[in-house]
Amino acid sequence: MIRDRIVMSEAKLPTPSVLADQLTSALGREHLRLSVPLAPYTTFRIGGPADVLYDATSADALATAVLAARQTGIPWFVLGLGANILVGDRGFRGLVIRNVSRRVEFPGAGVVRAESGTVVANLIAATVAHNLSGLEHFAGIPSTVGGAIKQNLHFLSPAPARERTVFLAEVVQTVDLIDPSGSRQTVPREGMRFGYDESLLHEPGYVALAAEFQLGNGDPVVMHRIMQENLSWRGARHPWLEYHPNAGSIFKKIEGVGAGRLIDNCGLKGFRLGAAQISHVHANIMVNLGGATAADVRALIAYVQESVAAKFGQQLEPEIGFVGEF
Repeated sequence: MIRDRIVMSEAKLPTPSVLADQLTSALGREHLRLSVPLAPYTTFRIGGPADVLYDATSADALATAVLAARQTGIPWFVLGLGANILVGDRGFRGLVIRNVSRRVEFPGAGVVRAESGTVVANLIAATVAHNLSGLEHFAGIPSTVGGAIKQNLHFLSPAPARERTVFLAEVVQTVDLIDPSGSRQTVPREGMRFGYDESLLHEPGYVALAAEFQLGNGDPVVMHRIMQENLSWRGARHPWLEYHPNAGSIFKKIEGVGAGRLIDNCGLKGFRLGAAQISHVHANIMVNLGGATAADVRALIAYVQESVAAKFGQQLEPEIGFVGEF
């Protein structure tokens, strides 16, 4: 079950140096780093080395790197802020493209265009400074624009009502992407197949390069209030990344039941294996107490699945992605 969302790399590949040589003509040897630990680039602070790491500093560079990997047949993976994933202890065999393309523009009335490596927190700050409303609902959620679009980022509507869920798709206008054939295209919101934690980007071969958002005029006083309320709400219900690194919710939502509630009702809050622990604050989040391995996390995931299945007959399915070799 926990292998459903693994992004595997080939077990037998040339050495990192040889892989870098194969990518040099497209990406430049000086931009390729070898055997780089990935743990510092994930919110879980877990993960072994990438054979080759490339920092894509623009949407064009990101597209070039993806195409170069495809043309050489080298396994590849695009890494954003490193949230919502668990990287294997043996790392990733192939090319990891670290998406740090972060250009933000305001091309027209109410429109903001952001490259897919833009950190959502920084984009929110920029739009609020321009008195544009629509993104402030997502304050406090660690993500890049690419990851936010892939997961159709969502949060409860403003307090006090919080009567519905606000989705990023509501303000997405278009997404520039690479498709499985290697072509670049601009897809309108209607073509992105947005759903709950879903989008076209979950289909193999699609990579977001940039997006345009249509926002409304906003009152900075109201927007800052919403941001502060949401940050406070999340801070009281989620472990803080600064102290307890984590990947967010581990298991997918079960409609009408709640994965966290099932885990809590098994009495598992605070339970740990190795240095991986089920949070005392939120039962559907596992935290790294310091030095946790991917093996610790996977063993804890399996233990939780077995416990919930035995007590309630419910099958928990992981929401996070599993990347590399375990």
